Amino acid sequence: MAVARTIVGMSGGVDSSVAALRLRDAGEPIAGLFMSNWADDGSGECRAEDDRRDAVAVCGRLGIPIHFRDFSGEYWAGVFEHFVAEYAVGRTPNPDVLCNREIKFKHFLDAARELGAERIATGHYARVAHAHDRWRLLRAVDRSKDQTYFLHQLGQPQLASTLVPLGELPKADVRQIAAAAGLPTAAKKDSTGICFIGERDFRDFLGRYLPAREGEILTPAGERVGRHPGVFFYTLGQREGLQIGGVRGRPAAPWYVVGKDVASNVLYVEQGTDNPWLMSTRLLTGAAHWIAGAPPAAVFECTAQTRYRQNDEPCRVQVREDGRLAVAFARPQRAVTPGQSLVLYAGDECLGGAVIDATDAPLDSLPDAA
Repeated sequence: MAVARTIVGMSGGVDSSVAALRLRDAGEPIAGLFMSNWADDGSGECRAEDDRRDAVAVCGRLGIPIHFRDFSGEYWAGVFEHFVAEYAVGRTPNPDVLCNREIKFKHFLDAARELGAERIATGHYARVAHAHDRWRLLRAVDRSKDQTYFLHQLGQPQLASTLVPLGELPKADVRQIAAAAGLPTAAKKDSTGICFIGERDFRDFLGRYLPAREGEILTPAGERVGRHPGVFFYTLGQREGLQIGGVRGRPAAPWYVVGKDVASNVLYVEQGTDNPWLMSTRLLTGAAHWIAGAPPAAVFECTAQTRYRQNDEPCRVQVREDGRLAVAFARPQRAVTPGQSLVLYAGDECLGGAVIDATDAPLDSLPDAA
């Protein structure tokens, strides 16, 4: 059997199935690889075995070999431990960004090369192009499915070794292609949320790793309006799960999380989806990653996203000597959350990004000089 030139990451979903189909039909020598990234914890919520069966079925339908690798140890050390540590200090991490950097475009790429392949392919909605002696990560044509936000930590070596066959396709076309080819994943529901939590209750899951401690829910003015089961269960802008009843002297309007004090175990809330306590115009990040290997300038203007599926927001970026970014937005931003990723764009090109450390929201900790 000829060695596959490209190894396709087979997740058991429709996107990776069609990515493999398109490469096979284009005459590319391919094989599939199914990654196990989370060990079964006995909860009954892990769907990895179902996904594995679907991946095997798809590869059988396509007539291509499939390989298997267990990266659960690497995932625990490279992704999950960071996830828990961030929640423990009151931040809200994004494990998908780390999973792409540490697992899919590191350990998976290494495994593909060990199998004799030159490159990998995935079902991500993004485009990779080469121009002016460098590789560029571009938004997918289907902007509603674009996943460059989660891929912004990739660099030149990863992009040079990656194919993304779905970058030019609308999601509706992907399902039609799968159905026409008789792929068993054609109508399979897309996975949502954090992969290792699945459909289970987030609070119950996180409580297995972080000791919950009840505390007070206060307004920024110090008014007590309820109690919470653990401050790190909540994120900025959150409305659900607060269980705040009627408060004397207050209208019957929704409450939102506007701040957290982990040391004091206090959750701060206020009414109004766009109340001033949730708004910020400046932020500071950790050291940035640049897809090109370096920033475009020490100071420049571009657009940015502070969360997935957000519209592009104009901003001014200053790159500090230590690699951190000081960013000022053209207009106030809602619920910018430390621990999440700031991702920068120039048109359709993803420039890179960094983890948000602090903002100038009233209850955050951005220094005045930042």
